[in-house]
Amino acid sequence: MTPPPRDLTTGPIGRNLLLFALPILGGNVAQSLNGSVNAVWIGRFLGEDALTAAANANNIMFFLIGSVFGIGMAATILIGQSMGARDTAQARRVMGSSATFFIGLSVLIAAAGWWLARHLLHWMGTPPAALPLAEAYLRVIFLAMPALYAFAFLSAALRGAGDSRTPFRFLVLAVAMDVAFNPLLIFGIGPFPRLGIAGSAWATLLSQGLALAGLLLYLRHRRHVLWLGRKDAALLRPDLRIVRALVVKGVPMGLQMVLISLAMIAMMTMVNGFGTATAAAYGAALQLWTYVQMPAMAIGAACSSMAAQNVGARRWDRVESTAWTGVLCNFLLTGALIAPLILLDRWTLALFLPAGSESVEIARHLNHIAVWSFLFFGVTFVLSGVIRSTGAVIPPLLILVASLWGIRVPFAELLQPRLDADAIWWSFPVSAICAMLMSLAYYRWGRWRQARMLAPADGVAVPAEVPAQPPAPVADTGDIGGSLGSGRA
Repeated sequence: MTPPPRDLTTGPIGRNLLLFALPILGGNVAQSLNGSVNAVWIGRFLGEDALTAAANANNIMFFLIGSVFGIGMAATILIGQSMGARDTAQARRVMGSSATFFIGLSVLIAAAGWWLARHLLHWMGTPPAALPLAEAYLRVIFLAMPALYAFAFLSAALRGAGDSRTPFRFLVLAVAMDVAFNPLLIFGIGPFPRLGIAGSAWATLLSQGLALAGLLLYLRHRRHVLWLGRKDAALLRPDLRIVRALVVKGVPMGLQMVLISLAMIAMMTMVNGFGTATAAAYGAALQLWTYVQMPAMAIGAACSSMAAQNVGARRWDRVESTAWTGVLCNFLLTGALIAPLILLDRWTLALFLPAGSESVEIARHLNHIAVWSFLFFGVTFVLSGVIRSTGAVIPPLLILVASLWGIRVPFAELLQPRLDADAIWWSFPVSAICAMLMSLAYYRWGRWRQARMLAPADGVAVPAEVPAQPPAPVADTGDIGGSLGSGRA
């Protein structure tokens, strides 16, 4: 008998939200640490050219993965709404169409990337000394794309079904194998060939492939409600309405990641104009901020999945409670990270800067000004996750565009003659507060509750309009499906 998935439409919201968000947060931390460890192996033992090569190739990889982030989120919401509506047949149709779409897309990217790797690196201006190394690394990374995309898609689908623990377990397994395979394949230890920098990419391919195989076997063994076997082959035929929803709703969500990356590049360009010491200080602060923003991102993803199920179940009272509980959790978890980073910043920033460097004091100064912005960023991320759970994906995108390109970048640029580098640091909290206020306003007065991921004829139970009063609580009809044990700005 299939064990039941987690029902996010019943039970205490705060407890369920934290239990759901913590594995996503743990997965984000594990991936960041994995990247850091791999950079140590390459940089310390293969040299600066190899590290430059890996950095250039990884930029392409992160862009490609980020570009499908939104489509994965769309699949999460579609499956979540279906599970909340107790429509497992629709959830399985979404699963089949989405799987075919993701696998087909990843194979096309892998094939094109293999032939275009050198051209892509040329277009990025990769230094000539690092170009052959980067090409060797990137070609293997493109071979790994089908496994990377498939694993990301399955993780998103499981989160939509109410499970964040299973993707976390297999992600930790992938990270552990990646860390172990790196030295073995780089240096040719034991029976393994000596592959140099390409060995690091092969470690990624092997670890992702094995983790993906393990996850598929687990779903098959557990007879998971989302598992599609040979008898379900018809479900793998793409449903054009579902594919259209994945693209139309997913592209704006993915575009947000692209706009964030471009804004960070614009900020880095301005910082570079103040010299090496300031740029190094900013780089050190960014290392810390990578971790500071993770709780908000994890809680936002958890809120989106939880809200999607409750939208499907027409539990608008729980959608509302999910939003405000997520905001509270953001303040607690993000604040718990910011406080020690302020109090101990002399030591934490010194981890990334040479002893006695003038950059340490510059980094402390900018950190004191800017790090608080992640509290407000978290509110925006949480509310955007809830708003997107109905299919309203354009307003969060417009809020992001306004806050980054209408406020942050112009503020930093135009006020530099008066404030010097402080204009850049103050642009972070100013834009974050504005984004939070816009998100709160749209959450309160916007028409996101009337949005749909799919038209009613497509079978997803999304109400045409919000009832004037929250409906009576749905009786606990019992769990369905299978038992289930996670976005870098």
